Amino acid sequence: MGLGVVGKAFLRLLMVEREDLYRKYGLDPSVVAVADSKTAAYNPLGLNIERLLEHKERVGSLEGYPDQIDLDTKSLIKEVEAEVLVEITPSNLTTGEPGLSHIKGALISGKHVITANKGPLAIEMPALVELFDHKGLRILFSGTVGGGTPFLKFVKKCLSGERIVSIRGVLNGTTNYILNRMEHGISFQDALKEAQEKGYAEADPTNDVDGWDSAAKLVILSNWAMDSGVTMSDVTVKGIRDVVLHRDLLKEGKTIRLIATSDDEGLRVQPEVLPRNDPLVVPDALNAVSFTAEISGRHTLVGKGAGGKETAAALIRDLVELKMYMRGGVGLC
Repeated sequence: MGLGVVGKAFLRLLMVEREDLYRKYGLDPSVVAVADSKTAAYNPLGLNIERLLEHKERVGSLEGYPDQIDLDTKSLIKEVEAEVLVEITPSNLTTGEPGLSHIKGALISGKHVITANKGPLAIEMPALVELFDHKGLRILFSGTVGGGTPFLKFVKKCLSGERIVSIRGVLNGTTNYILNRMEHGISFQDALKEAQEKGYAEADPTNDVDGWDSAAKLVILSNWAMDSGVTMSDVTVKGIRDVVLHRDLLKEGKTIRLIATSDDEGLRVQPEVLPRNDPLVVPDALNAVSFTAEISGRHTLVGKGAGGKETAAALIRDLVELKMYMRGGVGLC
C-alpha cells in the first residue's frame, strides 16, 4: 500500500537485491498486489515489478495497467492471499488514516505488517502491538524512525538486557537543517525555503517545524525501548518557529537543536541550548539519538533520518527479519 517515493524505492530495491536476498536468506518474495492513491494492480502469480514501475512513471498512476483491478484498498487487503502487508502510505499524525485502517485490515485477515508509516503507531502503538502479539502475528516498523539508520534495532539488539532510563534525540532532519543554516546568520524563513528547495521540507512544513514529526518518532522510540505505553497525547510539543540564534550564544560554543526527550519526567519535544561538542549537535539534515542505559551509560547513533532509498532499506531489513522468524522462530527486534 503506497507507491510514492518510498514505495517505488522499495520495489526497485527488491529487484536489485533479489539474488543476494535469496542466496543469503532464502528470501524470494512475490509481490501480488500494489496500490497507489488512485488505483490498484493484482496478479496472484506475482506482478511484473519492472513493467509496473515503468507504467507508474509514464502514466503517474496504475490506471490502464494490464493487471489493474477495481477493488478498494480495504477489500484488497481482505481478499488478496498474501502473508505480509507492506504499508507505506503517507503519515497522517492526526487520524493515522488510511494507514491505520490498512494495518487493522491486515490484522483481521491474518497478515503480518511491515510499515514505515508513523501515523498509526503514534496514535495507537501500544494497542496495535498487543493485538498483533495476541493473534501470533508480527508488526515491524524500523523504518518509522531514522529512515535507514537502525535506531530501533540497535536499542533492542545491542542494549538487550539493560533498562533504558532516557532517550534524547534530534529526530527531524528538516529542523536540524534549518537550525544549522541559522547558525550562519540566515533567517528562519530563508532557511526553511532552502530546506523546501532541497526536498527536506514539504510545501506545508507544519509537522516538521512545529515538532509533531519528532513527537511521533519519540512515541515510537519510547514505547519500543522503554515500554512506556504512550501516544501522541502524552507528548508536550514546542517547535522552532520562534527560535533566535544569538551570536553571543554561538561565541560561547553553544547552539540550539530541537530535542525530543523521554525520561522519568515524561515526553517532550522542544528547542534546547546545547554545547557544540554534544553528540546530538549533528550537521545538515542528519538525525542522532542517545540512549542512556542504566548500567552501560550513554550510546549515540547518528545517520540519515529520511530518504526513499534509506527507508526502503529498512523495509527490506524488516522483511528479512520476518522471513527468519517465520522459518524458525528467531526472535524479532
